Amino acid sequence: MSDENPEAPKQEEIEDLSKRIGQLEEALRDVARPYAELSDHISRFQDIVGRYFRLLNLYQKHGSISIDVILPELKDSISKEIMRILLDKPGLNISQITEELRSRSGSASRRIVRGRLQELLEKGLLVESTGKKQKTYEISESVVRKWSQVLGLSK
Repeated sequence: MSDENPEAPKQEEIEDLSKRIGQLEEALRDVARPYAELSDHISRFQDIVGRYFRLLNLYQKHGSISIDVILPELKDSISKEIMRILLDKPGLNISQITEELRSRSGSASRRIVRGRLQELLEKGLLVESTGKKQKTYEISESVVRKWSQVLGLSK
Protein backbone atom coordinates (compact mmCIF):
# COMPACT_ATOMS: atom_id res chain seq x y z
CA MET A 1 0.00 0.00 0.00
CA SER A 2 1.09 3.45 -0.72
CA ASP A 3 1.41 6.18 1.92
CA GLU A 4 0.45 8.85 -0.57
CA ASN A 5 -2.84 10.60 -0.06
CA PRO A 6 -4.86 10.40 -3.29
CA GLU A 7 -6.55 13.68 -2.38
CA ALA A 8 -3.25 15.63 -2.25
CA PRO A 9 -2.92 16.20 -6.04
CA LYS A 10 -6.53 17.33 -6.20
CA GLN A 11 -5.99 19.73 -3.28
CA GLU A 12 -2.93 21.18 -5.03
CA GLU A 13 -4.95 21.63 -8.22
CA ILE A 14 -7.73 23.38 -6.30
CA GLU A 15 -5.23 25.70 -4.60
CA ASP A 16 -3.58 26.41 -7.98
CA LEU A 17 -6.96 27.15 -9.56
CA SER A 18 -7.95 29.38 -6.63
CA LYS A 19 -4.68 31.31 -7.01
CA ARG A 20 -5.25 31.70 -10.77
CA ILE A 21 -8.85 32.85 -10.23
CA GLY A 22 -7.59 35.43 -7.73
CA GLN A 23 -5.02 36.69 -10.26
CA LEU A 24 -7.69 36.78 -12.97
CA GLU A 25 -10.04 38.77 -10.72
CA GLU A 26 -7.24 41.24 -9.94
CA ALA A 27 -6.43 41.60 -13.66
CA LEU A 28 -10.12 42.23 -14.43
CA ARG A 29 -10.27 44.91 -11.73
CA ASP A 30 -7.17 46.56 -13.22
CA VAL A 31 -8.72 46.50 -16.69
CA ALA A 32 -12.11 47.78 -15.47
CA ARG A 33 -10.70 50.66 -13.38
CA PRO A 34 -10.10 53.07 -16.31
CA TYR A 35 -13.62 52.41 -17.58
CA ALA A 36 -15.10 53.24 -14.19
CA GLU A 37 -13.06 56.45 -14.10
CA LEU A 38 -14.16 57.29 -17.64
CA SER A 39 -17.78 56.70 -16.67
CA ASP A 40 -17.34 59.04 -13.69
CA HIS A 41 -15.82 61.74 -15.94
CA ILE A 42 -18.66 61.38 -18.45
CA SER A 43 -21.22 61.70 -15.66
CA ARG A 44 -19.57 64.90 -14.39
CA PHE A 45 -19.39 66.26 -17.92
CA GLN A 46 -23.11 65.59 -18.43
CA ASP A 47 -23.82 67.42 -15.17
CA ILE A 48 -21.77 70.44 -16.31
CA VAL A 49 -23.51 70.49 -19.70
CA GLY A 50 -26.89 70.34 -17.94
CA ARG A 51 -25.94 73.32 -15.77
CA TYR A 52 -24.71 75.22 -18.81
CA PHE A 53 -28.04 74.71 -20.58
CA ARG A 54 -29.86 75.81 -17.43
CA LEU A 55 -27.85 79.04 -17.46
CA LEU A 56 -28.63 79.56 -21.14
CA ASN A 57 -32.30 78.99 -20.44
CA LEU A 58 -32.30 81.54 -17.59
CA TYR A 59 -30.48 84.03 -19.77
CA GLN A 60 -32.90 83.47 -22.65
CA LYS A 61 -35.97 83.92 -20.42
CA HIS A 62 -34.75 86.93 -18.45
CA GLY A 63 -32.11 88.57 -20.64
CA SER A 64 -29.66 88.33 -17.78
CA ILE A 65 -29.21 86.45 -14.57
CA SER A 66 -30.15 89.23 -12.22
CA ILE A 67 -31.08 89.73 -8.60
CA ASP A 68 -34.75 89.57 -9.73
CA VAL A 69 -34.28 85.91 -10.67
CA ILE A 70 -32.41 85.09 -7.47
CA LEU A 71 -34.60 87.06 -5.05
CA PRO A 72 -38.04 87.51 -6.59
CA GLU A 73 -39.40 88.40 -3.13
CA LEU A 74 -37.58 91.75 -3.28
CA LYS A 75 -40.12 94.16 -4.72
CA ASP A 76 -38.66 97.57 -4.01
CA SER A 77 -36.18 98.95 -6.53
CA ILE A 78 -33.84 100.53 -3.97
CA SER A 79 -33.34 97.23 -2.13
CA LYS A 80 -32.71 95.45 -5.43
CA GLU A 81 -30.15 98.06 -6.42
CA ILE A 82 -28.42 97.83 -3.01
CA MET A 83 -28.16 94.06 -3.50
CA ARG A 84 -26.73 94.58 -7.00
CA ILE A 85 -24.20 97.09 -5.64
CA LEU A 86 -23.07 94.69 -2.92
CA LEU A 87 -22.84 91.83 -5.40
CA ASP A 88 -20.51 93.97 -7.50
CA LYS A 89 -18.61 95.54 -4.59
CA PRO A 90 -18.87 93.68 -1.28
CA GLY A 91 -17.75 95.33 1.95
CA LEU A 92 -19.04 98.88 1.37
CA ASN A 93 -20.22 101.16 4.17
CA ILE A 94 -23.47 103.19 4.17
CA SER A 95 -21.83 106.27 2.62
CA GLN A 96 -20.22 104.26 -0.17
CA ILE A 97 -23.48 102.41 -0.90
CA THR A 98 -25.37 105.75 -0.96
CA GLU A 99 -22.81 107.25 -3.37
CA GLU A 100 -22.93 104.21 -5.64
CA LEU A 101 -26.74 104.27 -5.58
CA ARG A 102 -26.68 107.97 -6.52
CA SER A 103 -24.37 107.28 -9.45
CA ARG A 104 -26.60 104.46 -10.69
CA SER A 105 -30.05 105.92 -10.10
CA GLY A 106 -29.49 109.67 -9.94
CA SER A 107 -30.55 110.17 -6.34
CA ALA A 108 -30.32 108.48 -2.96
CA SER A 109 -30.73 109.47 0.65
CA ARG A 110 -28.48 108.09 3.36
CA ARG A 111 -31.53 107.77 5.66
CA ILE A 112 -33.41 105.64 3.10
CA VAL A 113 -30.31 103.52 2.40
CA ARG A 114 -29.87 102.93 6.14
CA GLY A 115 -33.52 101.84 6.42
CA ARG A 116 -33.27 99.47 3.46
CA LEU A 117 -30.02 98.02 4.78
CA GLN A 118 -31.75 97.33 8.11
CA GLU A 119 -34.64 95.58 6.31
CA LEU A 120 -32.22 93.48 4.25
CA LEU A 121 -30.31 92.56 7.41
CA GLU A 122 -33.54 91.51 9.15
CA LYS A 123 -34.49 89.34 6.16
CA GLY A 124 -31.07 87.66 6.36
CA LEU A 125 -30.04 88.83 2.89
CA LEU A 126 -27.07 90.87 4.14
CA VAL A 127 -24.51 90.57 6.89
CA GLU A 128 -23.00 93.50 8.73
CA SER A 129 -19.39 93.68 9.84
CA THR A 130 -18.25 96.22 12.39
CA GLY A 131 -14.80 97.62 11.76
CA LYS A 132 -12.74 100.12 13.71
CA LYS A 133 -14.74 103.16 12.60
CA GLN A 134 -17.61 101.93 10.47
CA LYS A 135 -19.97 99.13 9.56
CA THR A 136 -19.69 97.40 6.21
CA TYR A 137 -22.16 95.18 4.41
CA GLU A 138 -21.95 92.04 2.32
CA ILE A 139 -24.32 89.57 0.74
CA SER A 140 -25.22 86.78 3.19
CA GLU A 141 -24.13 83.19 2.72
CA SER A 142 -27.77 82.15 2.28
CA VAL A 143 -28.08 84.45 -0.77
CA VAL A 144 -24.83 83.07 -2.18
CA ARG A 145 -26.20 79.52 -1.74
CA LYS A 146 -29.48 80.49 -3.38
CA TRP A 147 -27.58 82.11 -6.26
CA SER A 148 -25.57 78.93 -6.70
CA GLN A 149 -28.72 76.81 -6.66
CA VAL A 150 -30.46 78.98 -9.25
CA LEU A 151 -27.39 78.85 -11.46
CA GLY A 152 -27.21 75.09 -10.99
CA LEU A 153 -23.79 75.19 -9.37
CA SER A 154 -24.98 73.36 -6.27
CA LYS A 155 -27.93 71.26 -5.23
